[in-house]
Amino acid sequence: MTATARVVVVACEGFNELDLFANLHIINRVGRVRPDAGVVAEVAAATETVTSMYGVRIAAQRRLEAIGDADAVVVGSGGTLAAIEGGAFASGLRLDPRHQVVGSQCSGALVLARLGLLDHQPACTDDTTRPQLEAAGVTVLDRPFAARGNLGTAGGCLASAYLSAWIISRLVDPTAAADTLATVAPVGHDRAAYVAEVMEAITGTEAVV
Repeated sequence: MTATARVVVVACEGFNELDLFANLHIINRVGRVRPDAGVVAEVAAATETVTSMYGVRIAAQRRLEAIGDADAVVVGSGGTLAAIEGGAFASGLRLDPRHQVVGSQCSGALVLARLGLLDHQPACTDDTTRPQLEAAGVTVLDRPFAARGNLGTAGGCLASAYLSAWIISRLVDPTAAADTLATVAPVGHDRAAYVAEVMEAITGTEAVV
C-alpha cells in the first residue's frame, strides 16, 4: 500500500445510492479505527455532477479519466446499461487488476464484463442483472461476494459491506476490515456474528465453479 491508498467509487447517471454511499462511507471509515492506514475514497464520474436513481444530485470529486492511478476502484449499479451503451463511459475506464484492486456491485459487473475482465472468472450480481451477465457468457454465483486475486464482485444492494471489507483487507489488512465493519454493523448481540459472517465470506473467496 502507498502512503495514502486512493479508492475511487464510480458513479453513473442514475447511480444506486446504497452501492455508492455505503462503499464510500465504510471505506473512508477505516481511518477511525486505523488512523495510520491512509485510505481515502472519492467519487468519480464522467460528468461534473451526477444524479442518483431517486434524484440525489452530487458533485464528482474526480473525473472518470483520472482513475487510472487509483489503488482500488468500485463500480456500483444504477445507470450502468445506459453508460455502457453510450460508449464514452466504458472507454473512459482504465482498469487494471494486475495493479489495482477492482470491485463491482450488482450491475457494475456488466461494466467489468464489457471491459473483458470477467472473461475467465465467475461473478456475483443481483437477480435482475443475472440474466444479462449470463447472456454475456459469465457464470454467476449464488453468493453475496466472490473474488480472485485483485478482482471481486458483490451481489445485492446490502452487499456493500462485503465489497468494502474486501477492499480494506486488500489495501490494509483483515483486522482493519473487521474493526471497521464493527463500527457500522447493527447494534446488539448479533454484531459479532454479522462481522464474522462477512469476514468469512471475503476470506479465501477464490471463485471456483
